[in-house]
Amino acid sequence: MIMEEQIYKVLIIGSGPAGFTAAIYACRANLNPVLYEGMQPGGQLTETTRIENFPGYPEGVDGNDLMEDLRKQAIRLGADIRFGAVTKVDFSKRPFLITVDDEKVVMAHSVIIATGATARYLGLESETRFRGQGVSACATCDGFFYRGKTVAVVGGGDTACEEATYLATLAKKVYMVVRRDVFRASETMRKRVESTPNIEVLWNHNTKEVLGDSSGVTGVRLLNNKTGNVYDLPVDGFFLAIGHHPNSDVFKEYITTNPEGYIVTEGKTSKTNVEGVFAAGDVQDPSYRQAVTAAGSGCKAGLDAERFLACYLPTL
Repeated sequence: MIMEEQIYKVLIIGSGPAGFTAAIYACRANLNPVLYEGMQPGGQLTETTRIENFPGYPEGVDGNDLMEDLRKQAIRLGADIRFGAVTKVDFSKRPFLITVDDEKVVMAHSVIIATGATARYLGLESETRFRGQGVSACATCDGFFYRGKTVAVVGGGDTACEEATYLATLAKKVYMVVRRDVFRASETMRKRVESTPNIEVLWNHNTKEVLGDSSGVTGVRLLNNKTGNVYDLPVDGFFLAIGHHPNSDVFKEYITTNPEGYIVTEGKTSKTNVEGVFAAGDVQDPSYRQAVTAAGSGCKAGLDAERFLACYLPTL
C-alpha cells in the first residue's frame, strides 16, 4: 500500500455537479482541493443526452458537455482532479485516511462526500441499449422531450406515482406498469394517479423487453402475470421509477445514514455526524435529485469545509 506524505486540506470524493461545484468553491477559498472522480467520471448526467433545466444554457446542453464545462472550470481554478475510486475510509482519527483503488492511502483534514446515487434498473439488455434514447430514470430531467407523446412508467411506489403524474402534464398518455395488483404508494399518491385521466395502470405486469430502432424507443414488451399473455405496447419513452441506491456503503462504518442509505446531514448544512466530513448531492438527497440542487449542495459543502478548516487548522 502506497501512503502519500502530503496531508491535503480538503479531499472531494465524486465528480458530479456536487463534487465539481465543491471543488470550485474550495479552490476560490485557497484550499487546494484534491478530487477523485470515481468509477463514473461526471456522474449520472453523462448518461443524459440533453438537459433543458440547468440554468445558464438557454438552448439546453448535452449531459457530457455540462460535466466537462464544470470539470474545466474546477481545473482552471486549481483543483487537482484524479481518476480513481475510494474503496475504504478511516474517519476515526485525524488526519482522515482515504484508500483509493485498494492501493494508495491519501490523508486529508476534511472530506466532502459527493458520490451520488445510482438509479435502479430492471437489468434488461435492451434497457441498457436504449438508455438516453428513450429510456430514462428521471422524469423531471427528460419529460420535456415527450410532450404530446405516449410513455410508460415502471413502478408502484410513491416515486412512480409522482413521476407518472408529472409526465401526465406533458405526455398524451402515460401507462404505469405495476407488477402487483396494488400500489405500494401512499393513499395520497394513489388518489392522485386515479384522478388523472390520461394515466392507465397496467396491474400484474412485468417488462420483458424494451423495443426500439435507430431512432430510439418505439415500444415495450409486457407480460401479464395473471393470464401469461405477452404483448407489445407502443410507447415513445420508458421511465424507470423503482428507486435509487445512494453510493454511501463505503462510509457507513463512520457516517450516519437513513434506512435507505442516504447520508444524514445536520439541518440545512452539509455537515455529517463526523466533524470535518461533509456530504453533498444525491448521496444525501432522497427528495430532489436534480443537477442544480446537487450543485447548490456542493456550494454549501465547499463553504462548510472552508469554515471548518478556518477553525481547525490553526490548532494543528
